[in-house]
Amino acid sequence: MPLILAFAPSFAGSYTQSISSLKSLLEYLPKHVQEELKEMNEMQILAYVMLKYFFASFSLIIPLMVSNVIASDSFAGEKERKTIEALLATPLSDSELFLGKILASFIPSMAVTLVSFLIYAVTANTISFNILNGKLMIPTVTWILLIFGFSPTISIATIGLTVIVSAKVKGVREAQQISALLLIRILALVFGQAAGAIILGPTITLMLIGIFILIDILTFKISVKIFRREEILSKLS
Repeated sequence: MPLILAFAPSFAGSYTQSISSLKSLLEYLPKHVQEELKEMNEMQILAYVMLKYFFASFSLIIPLMVSNVIASDSFAGEKERKTIEALLATPLSDSELFLGKILASFIPSMAVTLVSFLIYAVTANTISFNILNGKLMIPTVTWILLIFGFSPTISIATIGLTVIVSAKVKGVREAQQISALLLIRILALVFGQAAGAIILGPTITLMLIGIFILIDILTFKISVKIFRREEILSKLS
């Protein structure tokens, strides 16, 4: 998506229409940022806002999409492969078993997120270097908080809910369909930022991280309580 900024002049003669569509977002930017934008031309404004703010919320979709696929397979996949009985017969406690399934989804999803962030950073900086006269756009405080703070905390909450859904349903497809509803809250952030209703700055991002840390703790404790291996075994028999 950032590459659109580099090739946009080939498809459109002016950035005026694009800037007007981002008007609501521009109005909610910090005052010092708005002062910086006054010294930029239309092409530079579009690149600055898109690379630094608009695409920020999209980065949250990546860990959730990856973790959703893996977490949905956690217990439901074991049922389909007929390996769930051997898994539940292990001497692990319910909390250890549940935590293991969370980590099995969390680690690869965050690895993909970091790789994607590096690719985005290189692409964004290459574009901003050319358009913004040598200015590099990434990393910023907000992006660092998003990738290393908000993404992990919101991923753990989503994975925890998806794993418990996977334990309760019969198959992977059913688990994926139900857990896909969890992505709606992230889509709300994406469209909210695109409409200018939400600006993911450092303060808001830190607040969201704190909220989701509490959600993570509650999700894990509640999920362990409602997870019953005996119930799963009884349904299999």
